[in-house]
Amino acid sequence: MSFLFKGLRCIDSNGLSGPKDFLFEKGTLAPEFDPAQSPKAKIIDASGWLVSQGWVDLKCGLGEPGFEYKETISSLADSLLSSGFSAAVIQPNTHPTIQSKGDVEFIMNRAKNHTPELIIQGAVTRNTDGEELTEMLDMHMQSGVRIFGEGVKPLSNGDRFMKVNQYLQKFDGVLFDHSYDPLLSLFGQMHEGENSTKLGMKGIPSLAEFAAIQRNIEIVRYTGGKVHFQAVSTRESVALIRAAKAEGLKVSADVSIYQLIFKDGDLMDFDPNLKVKPPFRGDSDCQALIQGLKDGTIDALVSNHQPEDFDSKFMEFDLANFGMAGLQTFLPAMVILEKELGWELLIRKITSGPKSIIPQELTDSWTIFDPTQNWNYDHASNKSLSSNNPWFGTELTGRVKYVVQKGKLIQVNA
Repeated sequence: MSFLFKGLRCIDSNGLSGPKDFLFEKGTLAPEFDPAQSPKAKIIDASGWLVSQGWVDLKCGLGEPGFEYKETISSLADSLLSSGFSAAVIQPNTHPTIQSKGDVEFIMNRAKNHTPELIIQGAVTRNTDGEELTEMLDMHMQSGVRIFGEGVKPLSNGDRFMKVNQYLQKFDGVLFDHSYDPLLSLFGQMHEGENSTKLGMKGIPSLAEFAAIQRNIEIVRYTGGKVHFQAVSTRESVALIRAAKAEGLKVSADVSIYQLIFKDGDLMDFDPNLKVKPPFRGDSDCQALIQGLKDGTIDALVSNHQPEDFDSKFMEFDLANFGMAGLQTFLPAMVILEKELGWELLIRKITSGPKSIIPQELTDSWTIFDPTQNWNYDHASNKSLSSNNPWFGTELTGRVKYVVQKGKLIQVNA
């Protein structure tokens, strides 16, 4: 069946186009078509809606196997689709850890019946403990894995970081790293600053991230290779990455979208939903991150989706797990940031930006969304098994309507 979207506006490298009619027919969506075909198509009023290439998330947590009560492959796929994402890089912090050919094949076999593409990040050390290296070459040769890292953990062992970087160059692999010094961050609950002092909580200093990124850039300068810095959060980190790029080093970076909205002052009521890693920083850090997105220092926006069950999150702040479920609130967060960053930049950071980092081709896809629709984020609309998000139970603005992928037009939200 054919569908005619009336008045759809497209966001691409040329900016935001004027309203056009798009026809979906025979598995493709295009603004150029034979008008004689349009009477046969079902007409959809898309006035005020936007369309772009399919969205890609570079930092997404999964529960299955081992933590199925937090997120299964099926619930994650539903959450991605409902949120407009056609592909996502899955972190290896499951149980068992994704660290062998068999672990990779388990995920891919379970995911093949779902629409979004799941891209595996293989662990670089056994159980992500930072010591014994995994069989990275075997995961690549047998299962095609080309992205490696420790997921939510940093690869803090300098020797291992150097060796991994050297091994990955054998097949043009990329090391993803959430860089921070775990000892400098030990027992930290939030950003170290005036607000952590007021609340009497141990802080996580900006130095923990700055020192790790500085060391890792020096290793890249020494060994070569490609390193992608995940979830950067400080102005010092942005400056280091900007200088490394100017030097010609093959480094890239992303930032969690919620890092641009919340700050450490928002933790004054001890909401455990706002306990994340890296922690929310101060105003100057937030402005530096925004500037880094604008000037190309930061290549991508990520959801940093870390689902947690009720018993792991809703307790005393210092006992609660780190992490926020961030997929279904991603578009509403972009709506908030649109005045500052504009749709063209925001969409670039979740389409061409992440695609330039992922060392593999993705299937063609489109995301159609209404940036003005209000909806309630609650148990009825939640696709994830977890609800650890500060906006849960509130009305949000911005709703994904359709996703075009694998030749199918899928209505994901009414």
